[in-house]
Amino acid sequence: MKFGIVVFPGSNCDHDAWYSVTHNLHQEAELLWHDSSSLGDVDAVILPGGFSYGDYLRCGAIAKFSRIMAAVRSFACDGGLVLGLCNGFQILVESGLLPGALIRNRGLKFICSPVELRVETTNSPFTSMAQKGRILRIPIAHGEGCYVADAHTLDALEAEDRVLLRYAANPNGSLRDIAGICNAGRNVMGMMPHPERAADPLMGSTDGLVLLQSMVASPALQVK
Repeated sequence: MKFGIVVFPGSNCDHDAWYSVTHNLHQEAELLWHDSSSLGDVDAVILPGGFSYGDYLRCGAIAKFSRIMAAVRSFACDGGLVLGLCNGFQILVESGLLPGALIRNRGLKFICSPVELRVETTNSPFTSMAQKGRILRIPIAHGEGCYVADAHTLDALEAEDRVLLRYAANPNGSLRDIAGICNAGRNVMGMMPHPERAADPLMGSTDGLVLLQSMVASPALQVK
């Protein structure tokens, strides 16, 4: 099973994701440069955290124009699994692959701290191996992680069971305590916390591993 991890100028969590996939999941991973026009033969895509293009204009606003994003959109439209982590989530909303926006944290400060997340549903390829209501301890590291959307969009996310993760104690002001969502097709997920930083015992928590393991176990992601 092969994961493609996109590397943008300013990405700094790409090797964290690579390590988690290769050492903790024991799967194959390839780093994909932002200027590539193809994803190659990958089975799933991870957009990692960092500060793509220096976060100029808005977080993810320039990365959405990267050449590789056309291939990511096509892959997602064909049902491929795409996981956006932190800056990757910001890129997904800027690209229109997920609804809403990520804005400055409520306290206007960068937050780097472990948080507790509640699994809201197991009806997704990203949470299927967890248990509904399970509390995951996973770190965040962001300055613009406050999730916002209009009331209609928020109601639709709730009604369609697309809020996958919620903060047990809201650290950044995200509306309805939302920490992670998926698209209508349930094959694209964005989340602000970093599961790749909670996938190895040396990091003090392996709670994030269940999200990555769920992707591997998904019927949508099988060895070619």
